[in-house]
Parts: sequence; structure tokens; C-alpha cells
Amino acid sequence: MENNFKKNKFIIIKSAISKELAEFVCNYFLLKKEAVYYMYENNLISPNSVFGTWKDKQVPNMYSHYSDFAMETLLIKLLPVMEKETKLKLIPTYSYARIYEKKSNLFRHKDRESCEISTTLNLGGDSWPIFIDPTGEDNVFNKRNTDKGEECDIKKTANKGIKINLEPGDMLVYKGDELEHWREEFNGEKCVQVFLHYNEKNGKFKDKNLYDGRPMLGVPSR
Repeated sequence: MENNFKKNKFIIIKSAISKELAEFVCNYFLLKKEAVYYMYENNLISPNSVFGTWKDKQVPNMYSHYSDFAMETLLIKLLPVMEKETKLKLIPTYSYARIYEKKSNLFRHKDRESCEISTTLNLGGDSWPIFIDPTGEDNVFNKRNTDKGEECDIKKTANKGIKINLEPGDMLVYKGDELEHWREEFNGEKCVQVFLHYNEKNGKFKDKNLYDGRPMLGVPSR
């Protein structure tokens, strides 16, 4: 398939960052998870949005962090690459990093407005393919929160999706608010991913979601 974002609404960018940088950020985030868990469990600090959470409704019990400083730095670092590869003028909205563990699921979904131009960047761990439906159709219904995450029912006629494997440093870019995407149950031990989100500078959400409504990058959500 031709790697044309405007035509296909998704592209794969190989080696968006070097494997060395991906490994460094992966190890940083794994260490952070352990340190934050220790601090929460020993009441050194109270659970808060500045250090991350295990209470994400989409993938519960897995460590995740909205606007981690290192991930927000990647959000800016990759902006020129994103603009070059998509041929769009973009504004950054936010980053979101997560450590998936065995039996994790990421159910079929579309993203909110601030994720108009979404990415998933593989930082390391065991391989775990992502699926994307290129049709743009709405196949999800009966959404519900469960102990496994945000589950849903899928229309029988739904496209089975394109399976995409990413190596550390590789990135999938896609129209997050238009294309359904998901992962099947994870059978590995750990997989570290960061999602980097952007809006078109002159697109349908023009001037609406800069920094996801925050005063600057690096601060928690509103």
C-alpha cells in the first residue's frame, strides 16, 4: 500500500526516532512506574495526575501518564517529522504513555477531537500489533466500562482491519477521530507505547485544542 497519508488517512514512519532513543525512553518510563508505585504504596506521595495512574478506564490496572515531561518533549521533537510525512501544518495537543502487561486489551474505538492526527510510537518491550480499519465506518456500539477496560460490541459487517507491527522507534500515524483502531489481547510480558496527538493547524478543529486546552505542554489535564 502506498504510504500516502492524505489518501489512506494513515502512514507508517519507520525509525521515527532511533532505537537507542526509544530504548532510553522505554527504560526511563519503566523505572518511573516502579518508583511511582513505591512512593504511592509507602505514602511518600498521594496518587496524583503529576506522576501517573493505574486507574485509566480504557486500560485499567496498567500504568499510564498524561503529559509526562519526556513524552511531551517527544511530542515537540517529532512535530517536524509529522508535518513532513503528513504534508500538513500541525499543532501539538498532548502525549499519553502507557505500559501494557500480559492480558491487556485495547478495544476498538475512535479518538476524541484532540487526537485528530494520532500516533502510536513503539518504545520497547514485546511485539504487539495494532489494527486499523481504513474504511472510516462506525462499527462500535454498546460501549461499557468493565474490569478489562472499555469494552464494546462490533457490527458483524465490520472490516477486520489492517494488522501493523511496529519495531521500537517505529510510529503509526492515523486519523484518530475517523479511523477505528484496536489491539487484540496481549500475550507478551510488557509493551511500552506513547501516543502523540496533534490537530491540523487550519483544519476542522482550528484554534480549538492547542495543548489540549492547557496553558502549556507538560502540565496536567484540566
